[in-house]
Amino acid sequence: MGYLFLAGAICAEVMATLSLRASEGFSKLGFTVLVVVGYIVAFTLLSFGLQRGLNLGIAYGIWAAAGVAAVAILSWPIFGESLSALQVGGLALVIAGVFALELGAAH
Repeated sequence: MGYLFLAGAICAEVMATLSLRASEGFSKLGFTVLVVVGYIVAFTLLSFGLQRGLNLGIAYGIWAAAGVAAVAILSWPIFGESLSALQVGGLALVIAGVFALELGAAH
């Protein structure tokens, strides 16, 4: 159940971060509301996941890495931002690092 809350926290954080870009410096009220609500929901769901037994280091690592990867990947079609081969390699390393944390915690 903790991982379900974590997944929701990741989705809310990604939505809030993408809305941060779309808000154009908080000049668009609708996107500004999405930023504030999204981050509140993200932290609330993350705390619910931690209350249900997720390890803080693992949960935060997954949350941060998945958020960074999702925002970078989604910014490409939504905002027309580019990803170089080096950036894609960096994202792969971030994801590999989270898997290493998860595997290390299993022992």
